[in-house]
Amino acid sequence: QLVESGGNSVQAGGSLRLSCEVSRYTVSELYMAWFRQAPGQEREAVAAIDKSGYTTYTYSVEGRFTISKDNAENTLYLQMTNLKPEDTAMYYCAADFFNLQLARHYSNWGQGTQVTVSS
Repeated sequence: QLVESGGNSVQAGGSLRLSCEVSRYTVSELYMAWFRQAPGQEREAVAAIDKSGYTTYTYSVEGRFTISKDNAENTLYLQMTNLKPEDTAMYYCAADFFNLQLARHYSNWGQGTQVTVSS
């Protein structure tokens, strides 16, 4: 089970940290990612992290977002800085036992947390 939190409304240039608490499995045995979906748009990958901690980002968030995981807390994080209005979306965490990186075929998804960035 994946449970996201941390979404909020912020002004452009602000920061947020999203969390995804994992149960039943440990983050150390999972490949994980953050996705987002804006109204009327397809779900897109934002960032991924593999079991060894190697990270991958979509171009639009490179240098602004950081994906990480805490094995002790069994939680996945997404630190977002310099937020822009186009970052407004529902953000979802995803997990799988296969290294899918930014592909969409993750087998486990959370319910999402809303991020709204105003200009």
